[in-house]
Amino acid sequence: MPGPLQPNKGPLSLNKFVLYENRSRFYVVASNTSDSRHRMLKIDRTVQEELTIMEDDAIYSGKQMSNVLKMLEDGNKSAGGLGKARVFFGIAGFIRFTAGWYMVLIAKRSVVALIGGHYLYHVEHADVIPVCFNQKIEKPAEEQRLLNAFKQVDMSKNFYFSYTYDLTSTLQCNLTRRSQIHVTAEGWTFNDRFAWNHHMLQEAFGKRAQGVGKSHWVLPLVHGHVDQAKLTVLGRVVFVTLIARRSRHFAGARYLKRGVNAQGNVANEVETEQIVFEALTTPFYYPPPRSGGKERTSERSPSPHYTSYVQYRGSIPVFWTQDTTNMNPKPPIEITVVDPFYTAASLHFDNLFKRYGAPIMILNLIKWREPQPRESKLLYEYGECVSYLNQFLPPGKKMEYRAWDMSRAYKEKTQDVISYLEDIAEESIHMTGFFHSGPEPYSHNLRSEPDLLYRDTILLQNGICRTNCVDCLDRTNAAQFVFGKRALGHQLYALGVVDSPNLAFDSDAVNMLTEMYHDHGDTIALQYTGSALVNRVENYRRMPHWNSHSRDIIENLRRFYTNSMLDADKQTAIDVFLGIQPPERGLIPECRGKSYRDWFHPEYLEPIFVLPDCDQGLKEFAQTRSDFWIEYYRPLLFTSLGKHFAYSMNSTLKLPGKTARDANESPFLPRHNAVHQPRYSLCPAIQA
Repeated sequence: MPGPLQPNKGPLSLNKFVLYENRSRFYVVASNTSDSRHRMLKIDRTVQEELTIMEDDAIYSGKQMSNVLKMLEDGNKSAGGLGKARVFFGIAGFIRFTAGWYMVLIAKRSVVALIGGHYLYHVEHADVIPVCFNQKIEKPAEEQRLLNAFKQVDMSKNFYFSYTYDLTSTLQCNLTRRSQIHVTAEGWTFNDRFAWNHHMLQEAFGKRAQGVGKSHWVLPLVHGHVDQAKLTVLGRVVFVTLIARRSRHFAGARYLKRGVNAQGNVANEVETEQIVFEALTTPFYYPPPRSGGKERTSERSPSPHYTSYVQYRGSIPVFWTQDTTNMNPKPPIEITVVDPFYTAASLHFDNLFKRYGAPIMILNLIKWREPQPRESKLLYEYGECVSYLNQFLPPGKKMEYRAWDMSRAYKEKTQDVISYLEDIAEESIHMTGFFHSGPEPYSHNLRSEPDLLYRDTILLQNGICRTNCVDCLDRTNAAQFVFGKRALGHQLYALGVVDSPNLAFDSDAVNMLTEMYHDHGDTIALQYTGSALVNRVENYRRMPHWNSHSRDIIENLRRFYTNSMLDADKQTAIDVFLGIQPPERGLIPECRGKSYRDWFHPEYLEPIFVLPDCDQGLKEFAQTRSDFWIEYYRPLLFTSLGKHFAYSMNSTLKLPGKTARDANESPFLPRHNAVHQPRYSLCPAIQA
């Protein structure tokens, strides 16, 4: 048999897996898309207490791998050979309850998005397989209970992954981060805050298991929502992608996870990223230019057609709970721990500064006037918290706090809810900016407005807008939609698609974005409360659907039943899935830092993304880490257009009532008299 291939240079993307087994071992054979490179993972099945995994250091060709499998088949004939091959699409991890280990495999997948030639997949089905051949269980009832609880977290709903794109990190982080700092403190090459299978990866691929290639076998699973649609603009195609990442810290059901925990992690924490790009070329880079009109140089140019904007939602970071034992549809809110130094909140905001940088805008949408004080208790406590923490921050770095009773403004019709939110959204985008991988189109330099400076560099987002209501669902989602609409206008303007960042309501583009945020909000609400959104964007625009009232009643009843009857089992299932032990219930936080006054790290207040470093990181990414051909380009595979994801995805031309003639109409024109017309000019700071 010819010797194994030496590991060669270039990225190795494993996206096809075959499982072989005998009584003593599992053999996992992984291949790249073109079946030209293969690796093998061996899992011992004879020992129940320990998980023993070995990886061949060699990379095999197809012929060599066939010879290796034939040798294994011949050597195990007495034990029945290697058995029937099982095809799957990735190892989600390994988990143990009271006895032996189980292997969790991704059995089915479907494509949900395409970014820079990198496919994003949704888990359609997962299998749980015992590792040990003769597993002896001393407590079968307890083992079965925990296994059933683990399976109660349905991995076929809202779990996403990618073989070649880091779905746990933002686009700005992926494109501008230098390769040498692309490793966490635990040795992972992804953001483990949003990897829900982090616990299942630790034993097999963590620091303890030295010698196992993390980048080849590890597939972090993101729990949340991914949606993508096309915006067709007179022949130009713009992709709009919405990615919601739910944190694995302090995760759980609505009334059982409220406020903040001792480590500063808040309930219902979700990071939402809106990516808008024009796919003139599929990858994140442009082809190298020709030298002298004959040959191409080796230098790739980063594509200037990618933009993203990131938002954040999370529960109010104080200790508060709601007692549901009396079956009250609106349980009273109780502040359980009064900390005059707001230590847990300081840990939370210090972590936000670390992850997103300054400035931080806080948009608090809870009620401030009620017949019976309920939400207003949190309003006072949250306001005092931010005021206390802000006094120690240096000038220019203080958190911008905005409290607004959105529910009262809607019910009393004293304010235009959408217009007010658009004002705040424009201010927030002005403060934080958004990410754009290139300069403005040169046509912007020909404008006659002298006060708008032409931007000839990339644009970076430093800072975040943190939005919350009580549940961080209905009001929060409507506010985040308005922020997304304002950001979409600026993103399209930066790409040169529109001549003004102002987008009108009731246009095809905004209608498509509205549906995407509805799906986004419904998914997050179902994960947290068990029911869809109650109040949607149309309600706050005072344009409710004719059946909206009855639908709201049904969703309220469903939410009440789920929270009262099913949340305890749901919380147990999430804790088992994430590997959280029951004693993790301490309330009193530990002090961090030199004193209660120095609650923040001064280095976290500096911009995380600096223009020269990010510009160099973007060029390095285009040169060394953006080879999309591995997975996307398959010249020998016949694919009909109807089955190609980029061709069949949702678009503005597929909205109800659209025909082929609409391809020649602008998607930015309102289809009827809009209630709200945007009234803003271009933000000068974003252009500068």
